[in-house]
Amino acid sequence: MSLSLTFTNAQVLLPDGMRDVSLSISGGKICDQQGREVDLSGYMILPGIVDIHGDGFERHLAPRRGAMKDLRQGLASCDAELAANGITTAVLAQFYSWEGGMRGPDFARRFLASLEQEREGLSTDILVQLRFETHLLEHYSIVENLISQHHIPYVVFNDHLPHKALEKGKKPPRLVGQALKSGRSPEAHLQLLQELHARKNDVSEAIKTFTARLNDKGVVLGSHDDRTASMRESWRQNGVHISEFPETFEAADAARKGGDSIVLGAPNVVRGGSHSGNVSAAQLVSEGLCDALASDYHYPALRHACFELVAQGASLEHSWPLISQNPARLLNLTDRGQLSAGLRADLVVINTQTTQIEATLVKGNISYLSKQAAKRFLC
Repeated sequence: MSLSLTFTNAQVLLPDGMRDVSLSISGGKICDQQGREVDLSGYMILPGIVDIHGDGFERHLAPRRGAMKDLRQGLASCDAELAANGITTAVLAQFYSWEGGMRGPDFARRFLASLEQEREGLSTDILVQLRFETHLLEHYSIVENLISQHHIPYVVFNDHLPHKALEKGKKPPRLVGQALKSGRSPEAHLQLLQELHARKNDVSEAIKTFTARLNDKGVVLGSHDDRTASMRESWRQNGVHISEFPETFEAADAARKGGDSIVLGAPNVVRGGSHSGNVSAAQLVSEGLCDALASDYHYPALRHACFELVAQGASLEHSWPLISQNPARLLNLTDRGQLSAGLRADLVVINTQTTQIEATLVKGNISYLSKQAAKRFLC
């Protein structure tokens, strides 16, 4: 049963800015004042974090290579980490790729089935993003059925094939390691890559018809690692309007000028730059070329990135929507992302002095509670 409480004396981030006002919740929603009062002086109440893309769950499902016997326990562990980091809605980014292992089709199906079974027992609202490798031409109809069967709301297109090396007839870098992870011999893995690469002229038409069908179903579509303006333009023409982790200023600028949305990695902001030499996410944010930040591979990075932007001169009113209101909008989740009457009671309680998360509530239910905030809630 969701709580019925009124939080007093906290700084509350409302749609029109930070305010010293009371905030009430009941029946899983934000409402007019009612319920027991909880004094949260010294705290901020912010909208719950909506993580639009995260693959940090992989280390919970397989803490060591091959250790994937019981995915249910891994999902429960992931749920606890999400809650501790203020994430109330998490989009788990699951590959459907030729790469095999945890990125292969078999694992994707197993993961989706396990999540379906465990979803009701999890505190966090967990959704799925399917990351689909475009050259798997014979899998398009299979993936479309998976999307319908599991109500997958978000699909992102990848192409991780090492085309340059394959074009020159060379062995791609890291071939042996990738082969081992996929369960194939290096020779069999190289042959598969060569076969997929040879299909490149058939991919564009397949994508065109596939994205049209997914758009008709209302699926949100994105492209991953856009590098050029022409690449972004091509995706836009196919109804793919989210540019996820653009690698260059050119691609991000093209997305903005074309009316597309831009998702960047929060770890890039925290680190101060890309570990692979791509454009700095902090630079893109400062130039208005970011709609939402994603945890990517590190869930704590979302909160840290927001406060890093504040340290660089941004206001919390500007930075926090990058991980709450904006990603909710991109995912068409109109019932969350802001602290407004009638919306879901998804919220985060943060210690003003330490900026540590001390409580997370999902639909008015506590998913995480610690330190002094726990005493305030329980007394």
